[in-house]
Amino acid sequence: MRPELLNPLFAEVETLKGVGPGIAKALARLDLTRAVDLIYHLPTGTIERVRAPAVNQAMLGRIVVLDVVPFEVRAGAGRAPLRIFASDSDGNAITLTFFNNPAWAKKQLPLGEKKTIVGKLDAWGQEWQIVHPEVLEPSKAGEVALREPVYGLTEGISNKRMRELVLAALERTPDLPEWVESSLLAQNHWRDWRAALAEAHSDPDAMSARKRLAYDEIFANQLALMLLRQVARRKKGVPLQGDGRLSGQLQLPYRLTNAQQRVIGEIRGDMAQDRPMLRLLQGDVGSGKTLVALLAMLEAVEAGAQAAMLAPTEILARQHFSTLQRQCQALGVTVAILTGREKGRARESVLMGLADGSINILVGTHAIFQQHVGYKRLGLIIIDEQHRFGVSQRLLLAEKAVHPPHLLAMTATPIPRTLTLTHYGEMDVSRIDEMPPGRTPIETLVISDSKLADVIEGLGRHLAAGGQAYWVCPLVEESETVDAAAAEDRAALLRERFGLGRVGLVHGRMKGPEKDAVMTSFSSGELGVLVATTVIEVGVDVPNATLIIVEGAERFGLAQLHQLRGRVGRGSGASRCILLRGQNLSETGRARLALMRETNDGFRIAEEDLKLRGPGEILGTRQSGEQAFRVASPEDVAELAPIAQGDARLLLDRDGGLASERGQAARLCLYLFERDSAVGLLRSG
Repeated sequence: MRPELLNPLFAEVETLKGVGPGIAKALARLDLTRAVDLIYHLPTGTIERVRAPAVNQAMLGRIVVLDVVPFEVRAGAGRAPLRIFASDSDGNAITLTFFNNPAWAKKQLPLGEKKTIVGKLDAWGQEWQIVHPEVLEPSKAGEVALREPVYGLTEGISNKRMRELVLAALERTPDLPEWVESSLLAQNHWRDWRAALAEAHSDPDAMSARKRLAYDEIFANQLALMLLRQVARRKKGVPLQGDGRLSGQLQLPYRLTNAQQRVIGEIRGDMAQDRPMLRLLQGDVGSGKTLVALLAMLEAVEAGAQAAMLAPTEILARQHFSTLQRQCQALGVTVAILTGREKGRARESVLMGLADGSINILVGTHAIFQQHVGYKRLGLIIIDEQHRFGVSQRLLLAEKAVHPPHLLAMTATPIPRTLTLTHYGEMDVSRIDEMPPGRTPIETLVISDSKLADVIEGLGRHLAAGGQAYWVCPLVEESETVDAAAAEDRAALLRERFGLGRVGLVHGRMKGPEKDAVMTSFSSGELGVLVATTVIEVGVDVPNATLIIVEGAERFGLAQLHQLRGRVGRGSGASRCILLRGQNLSETGRARLALMRETNDGFRIAEEDLKLRGPGEILGTRQSGEQAFRVASPEDVAELAPIAQGDARLLLDRDGGLASERGQAARLCLYLFERDSAVGLLRSG
């Protein structure tokens, strides 16, 4: 069964009738570039219309389809609207109001002629009124749908046009063999795939059809992850078992917690095997993941291998490099850094050290898996803040080793269980669920931005007492369209208050050396306040900074606020987080910020964030390029992921090569959703 069956769906939208460059560009803004994207662009709701011969009180606020006869026209002076008075079959007068294009309205609604109009009926004083009604051609009057699906739109595409495009794409949809177990179809009363698609578009309230399509997507996700795991497990790795000569000399900042000891045991057990480790390490902010990573890297070095640590930002990479170099210097372990900034001789020196094995540990950004970077014996890869990277990037780095290396992915973003299942299902999972001793809980306050002056006064007292603080803003500069504080403007205000030399500024548009210089000044205590955007979300470690102020807090996701809060509370002093909120806060917004005030438990916060925002934003998938679910909601994932995982595992247990009839159908399901690197595995296999 060949993927060519799906070719009509993977054609560009320009192949649909009437789609030119303008429409294609508008569709691209919604990430709708192929016919398959359109068939999964499901309606968000419905428009309900009522057909009646005459209006009445019960129709107020509803969209009506009505036959009327215009009998008077009043053109307003200046900018006043054009008003056309018409009567229905019972003689009720209805005012048809037009705020623009009066010539068109007069032409469409000539006096004395019966016309069919569609629009929302409102009361205006003592009158019935419809503003800008749609006027139908007589031949089209009987074709008005009383129930019409409503789609997500963008400028340049009407709902009617989107509906036409979706139907055109659906006409290309082939009949496909079934990949869902027949017992599961019967149990849930699910229709076949093509029928479910058609029903989901014709009736947005058809929950059974949507559930079936959500299951398909989750099933493809689980199958893809299992195929990746299957391929990884087939490869022969190299066991790495240290002798403790380096880790035994390490000067630890505190005694390891029970959770850290348990996790280190799991990692060492994996690394001692001849199959590559694939493990995800979850740990809340400040739980000691970096120390666990260091012990894992020392295990690799003791066994004669090299280790590489990948960070998503240069700031975080340099933070790790500084920490690891300080801890490893006395052990005789060579640590190097490689980012996009290393040029010329510095870069060549690192490349030579990696190739001849004199560099034991490399820390860096994506530059560490570029084409010209080669290792003598890469045995362990550690990926920090894993949610910033996709599956394909994990595989690309693994290709740098002669034998498949062991891989440890870490994240300080607590990930709910269902998201762990659907994004990291090919990995074993460890969790550090205990904090090191001496960590003082962070006090969190929610304050209205109307009290901004008071907060600045409090910041002044904090600085006078020798403290340091972060001030986080959601934007770099003022936006005309978004009423949010800008980092540059806030820095200017605080410099005016506290002095130019006391306030630093860091944001994503600055060049690496410029950012590093500011961070160094803040770490050394030269700067009292660091104004920043979310570039400080992870990795910045300044124990003397015990106050963080987050402006426009309601604009951030809960998980992101938790990460930002984790920049303080890293020393022994009491720390405080102030969340400055806007004054027009919704009930949901109030509840979210109240949760931040109530708890420091990142996993509880992540579960709530999943319910409120969905998986794509929590895991940063829009930044990393990893595909988010198009159909499945967080509730669908929670309900269906365990079932889909069991189904995918059963299929692979019976038919690991997906050669059976159902296996071939499952291949089509994978192609349909293009699940990361699994499609490449199928094409090559």
